[in-house]
Amino acid sequence: MSPKQRTAKVVTRFAPSPTGFLHIGGARTALFSYYFAKRHGGEFLLRVEDTDKKRSTAEATQAILYGMDWLGLSHDGDIVYQSQNADKHHAAAEALIESGHAYPCYLTPDEIAEERQKSHDEGRAFRSSWRDGEPTSNKPPKDAPFVVRFKVPDGETNINDQVQGSITWNNKDFDDLILLRADGSPVYMLAVVVDDHDMGVTHVIRGDDHLINAGRQKLIYQALGWDVPEFSHVPLIFGPDGKKLSKRHGALGVDAYADMGYIPAGMRNYLTRLGWSHGDMEVFDDAEVTEIFELTDINKAPARLDFDKMAFINGEHMVRTDVDTLLSYGQKFFADKNEGPLNAAQTKRLTATLPHITSRANTLIELADKAYFVTRERPIEITGKAKKPLKPDTESRLRDLHSVLKGITEDVWVDPNILEHLQAYIAKEDIGFGKIGAPLRACLTGGAPSPDLSLVLELLGRDEALGRIEDCLNTYF
Repeated sequence: MSPKQRTAKVVTRFAPSPTGFLHIGGARTALFSYYFAKRHGGEFLLRVEDTDKKRSTAEATQAILYGMDWLGLSHDGDIVYQSQNADKHHAAAEALIESGHAYPCYLTPDEIAEERQKSHDEGRAFRSSWRDGEPTSNKPPKDAPFVVRFKVPDGETNINDQVQGSITWNNKDFDDLILLRADGSPVYMLAVVVDDHDMGVTHVIRGDDHLINAGRQKLIYQALGWDVPEFSHVPLIFGPDGKKLSKRHGALGVDAYADMGYIPAGMRNYLTRLGWSHGDMEVFDDAEVTEIFELTDINKAPARLDFDKMAFINGEHMVRTDVDTLLSYGQKFFADKNEGPLNAAQTKRLTATLPHITSRANTLIELADKAYFVTRERPIEITGKAKKPLKPDTESRLRDLHSVLKGITEDVWVDPNILEHLQAYIAKEDIGFGKIGAPLRACLTGGAPSPDLSLVLELLGRDEALGRIEDCLNTYF
C-alpha cells in the first residue's frame, strides 16, 4: 500500500454481476479482497452490479449469495445494488459535462461507423466530432437522441498496480467512451467509479481482464476530483491444460464444488493458494492467512487448476474439522449413499466411526463411501466378489465366531479385546487369519470399504455386528 492508503481504513469490495453462479474465479477474487481487508482491520463490502436488466436475474443473485454463504465469505454492512444508484451515476455524468470532461454526442450509427474508420485511419482511438461542441454542419433535429461521452484528455495515464506493477497507457489509445446511453442508463465504466467512490473503496481487487479499465477509470476519477483507489489485477485461472477456464474443464461454480463433496474451509484454502503464496505454506486456516495476507504475494502468472491438489487440501481440512460439523456438511452425501436419511442408530455409529476414517477420504463423497459399512441397513445384500468368501465350508467357522463374539459383553466390546478373542480362536483352530477374515468381513460390510476387522466390529457395536452375522448365516447358507 502507498503511505497515503496506510493511514486510511482499508475498504475492499466484491462486485459480481448477477448473470449466473458464483464462478470460482470470482470467489477467489472475493477471498483475496476479504483477507486483505481483514489483514488490515478494514471492511469487505458486497455490491451486486445489476444494471444489465436483460441479463441480471433474481435467481442469479441468490445463487451468488448462496455461493458466498457456503464458502463462508461474510461481507460487512448491507448489500449495495448498483441499479439503485442511478441518480448518483447521472449526477456524476452531469458534473463531468459541466466541467468540460464529458459531452453529449448525437452521432447516428452510420456516422459513428464513419468516425471510427477515420480514427482507425489516423491511428488513434475513437473521437466524436461532437467532443468540441456542435459541428457547423449536420445539426441534430430537436429532441434527437444522444449519448454522453467522456472526453479523454491528451497525455498518458499510469497506475502502480499492486500485482502487475507500473503500467502506462497513451491516452490517444482510449476511446471517448460512453458514460450514459441514449436511454439515459449508465454504463459500467461510469457506474463502477461512482459506486466505488460512494462506498469508500480504497483497494480495487479484480481479474486482470479489467486491467485496461483501470486506466480509463482513473481518468474519470481525476475528472471528478476524487481520490483514485489502489488497483490490484489478479491473473485469471486457467484449466489444467493451460487454457482459459471453461465448461470443458468441468465445474466452474462454487455450488458445483459443494455438490462434489468439498467443504468450505478446503475450498477457501485451495482458492487462496491458487495464485497466492507465502513461503512454504500449503494448508492453512483463516486466522493463519489473515495474519500474513498481502497483495504483493499474488503471482503475476495465471494459475492452473489442479484437481489432485484441490482434493488433497480438502482432505487435510476434513481431518481438521470436528465430527459434528462433518456430519452437518455430509448429511446429504451420507443419505444419498444410504438411499435415505440416517436413523438415530446409524447416526450414532457414524459419529463414532468418522474419527477413524476421515483421513482416508478427500471429499465428502469419498467419506460417505468409506462410512457406508456402518450406515447401511440390515439385512445386507452381499453380491459379486464380496460373496465369494461365503463358501459352504466357512459356515461352521462363522457359527463358531458368532459364539465367540457373543461371549464378549457390551462393556468390553472394544477393538483390542475383540482382536484378542479372534486371535485366540485362530490359534485354537490352527488356521491363518485369512480363513476367517474374508467371510466375516463379507457378513459385516457386504464388500463396502472398511478398516481393520476388529475395529469394524467395535464401530458396528455388539448388537449390530452379531445381527449382521446372523443375517448372513440365515440368508447365504
